[in-house]
Amino acid sequence: MNVKTLFIGCLGGLLSLNSCSETTETADYSAYVNPFIGTGGHGHTFPGAIVPHSMIQPSPDTRIDGWDACSGYYYADSTINGFSHTHISGTGCCDYGDVLLMPTVGKQQYITTDPESQHLAYASSFSHQNETAEPGYYSVFLDTYQVKAELTSTKRGALHRYTFPESKEAGFILDLDYSLQRQINSEMEIEVISETEICGHKKTMYWAFDQSINFYAKFSKPFTYTLITDSVTMDNGKRLPTCKALLHFETTNNEEILVKVGISAVDIDGARKNVESEITDWDFNKVRQNARNAWNKYLSKIDITTQDKNDKTIFYTALYHSAISPNLFTDADGRYLGMDLQVHQGDTINPIYTVFSLWDTFRALHPLITIIDPDLNTQFINSLIKKHQEGGIFPMWDLASNYTGTMIGYHAVPVIVDAYMKGYRDFDVKEAYNACLRAAEYDTAGIKCPPLVLPHLMPKAKFYKNSIGYVPCDRENESVAKALEYAYDDWCISTFAEAMGDFENKAKYERFAKAYEFYFDKSTRFMRGLNSEGEWRTPFNPRSSTHRNDDYCEGTAWQWTWFVPHDVEGLVNLMGGEEAFVSKLDSLFTVDSALEGEMTSSDISGLIGQYAHGNEPSHHVIHLFNYVNRPWRTQELVDSVYRSQYANSIDGLSGNEDCGQMSAWYVLNSMGFYQPCPGKPIYSIGRPAFDKVVIRLPERKTFTIIAKNNTKTNKYIKCVTLNGQPLTTPFFEHTDIATGGIMEITMSDKPTKWGKNN
Repeated sequence: MNVKTLFIGCLGGLLSLNSCSETTETADYSAYVNPFIGTGGHGHTFPGAIVPHSMIQPSPDTRIDGWDACSGYYYADSTINGFSHTHISGTGCCDYGDVLLMPTVGKQQYITTDPESQHLAYASSFSHQNETAEPGYYSVFLDTYQVKAELTSTKRGALHRYTFPESKEAGFILDLDYSLQRQINSEMEIEVISETEICGHKKTMYWAFDQSINFYAKFSKPFTYTLITDSVTMDNGKRLPTCKALLHFETTNNEEILVKVGISAVDIDGARKNVESEITDWDFNKVRQNARNAWNKYLSKIDITTQDKNDKTIFYTALYHSAISPNLFTDADGRYLGMDLQVHQGDTINPIYTVFSLWDTFRALHPLITIIDPDLNTQFINSLIKKHQEGGIFPMWDLASNYTGTMIGYHAVPVIVDAYMKGYRDFDVKEAYNACLRAAEYDTAGIKCPPLVLPHLMPKAKFYKNSIGYVPCDRENESVAKALEYAYDDWCISTFAEAMGDFENKAKYERFAKAYEFYFDKSTRFMRGLNSEGEWRTPFNPRSSTHRNDDYCEGTAWQWTWFVPHDVEGLVNLMGGEEAFVSKLDSLFTVDSALEGEMTSSDISGLIGQYAHGNEPSHHVIHLFNYVNRPWRTQELVDSVYRSQYANSIDGLSGNEDCGQMSAWYVLNSMGFYQPCPGKPIYSIGRPAFDKVVIRLPERKTFTIIAKNNTKTNKYIKCVTLNGQPLTTPFFEHTDIATGGIMEITMSDKPTKWGKNN
């Protein structure tokens, strides 16, 4: 990567902890986080002021439209439209950007005459030299208005602080009709409650077809106001409904005005209670410090030792990104909006979460959380079970309690089965099992979602795989990818069925789990589309891609041929045995990286040969070498991914962050291991990046990984011991971590025979 590296220095000022000291009693892990990683390239992250898994995400918005507006912020931009309160981290689809607030000085401009412009009429220029982002805090100087903006937050509330120049025309624009990618506003209302309070409600239609949000804002200084609620005619003749409040103040030089903002999907009263219960006064510095403390508590779950400051920043930023979503969705009074879009009374002890990017996160994010915070993962599982009960089926991609029908598979299943197989069962197991069976069947009845979503949420592909045994490519889009993921999910169900003593379904879903065999063409040695006549789709080109409109999903035959994580031995046999398998797998990393097709998927990124680290289907593939007696290949390829796909820079991610998955891959692998097949509680050993890692487990237990003789050039493993006993295979079990212990890995600069069975 030809990028400019961003260095995170030691933080001082209001922070009482010495962020440069690793001997401090309570280490300031937040000092090693760079929230700007991934805000360039196509990482789609945002730098706003948040706490772990929060309901609210106050952050600057620099652009409105386009793929790189998915989080609202793009580092290459030089203007800020304002600060909205809901954002998604690292996705490939866009939504949110609700309740935008912007300070202004001078006559307020609010009519945007160019509907194609990325800049609103009241946008301000800014410089990155005057911008700061750290966990729980963001600040920037707005050049156009000469105003310093600062943000911090709690789980459900945001606190803004703006330092104004002297002016008789200071103010704010609170823009309710604004949203990312100009969503359809089906409902909007705004009300001034008092000379310091304002509230409102809106409902949008976009990726989430029915997204409601309510807000309550309180200002530290009385204002006068003008409400703008008439339609505005754009210069192309289109009339757009508007709903804005123009607030007016007189300010002295360097006068600070603070704003508390609460949001809720339930109602305005919920938004008010959310912020009032968590921000009781106007002490900005206290809220900021509490936010940093919350991050330090989360980041302290893993302690690493390394002399490389950039690697430390990459690691702790990855751990930070792993705790942005799923997002809290239960109000302070216990109410929440369910998947049936009805208000339910729950409780704050067992809250509901939203933003489940399951196609991505079942692979590494949820397995990571089973290690460092299994109780939190159980809360996520309980949320998914509730969503099944309220909406009729597990979500594929839940956003604000909306079924989006995005992506493929039914990957709530491996999240649940993986936790169960690891011994975490504090949920209604019988209900979860029945929900897994429901997700695997083709049945459109009783699902509460928009008609346009239903064919995606319940695709006909399930009918074909259950009735005729495979998914015909001439009847179903992305047939190969769907079929391979169904086979894996069905294997998870068979495992769950066995644990439940349901041997009839165990046999049924074991049979379905073998369906991947139908798609392997021995003549080309790739997974291929098979039509309803039982013939291979022609022509066939393994490097061809037509984004979301071919036999694969965001990938090619090169990437998808390897998605059989539950039966690697079976895939090896299909390919003709170990040597043939290794030869094919090696070629994945050495063939030309060129893609072909009319509309190649931009998600196929981070290419090493045809291995695409920037997208999730490839994430387990490097560890397949461990299954075929080539552990040194896993070690050197994991090392190459560290060096080429992650960096302490704005484009330090090789693809979309995808709600923590890209970062969770790094967190797990850099500690020295990965779980190739969630549902099997077995970890594959790769190449540890650090001299020492201490994982702080529940009940004050620790699991320590020590890499001896560890250098940048010593990327191979010479030997491993686990609790003093030699480990001769490159695998170990989850119980080895969960019970606590010490793994010692001795490194070498040359490949060794360690981990090879013969």
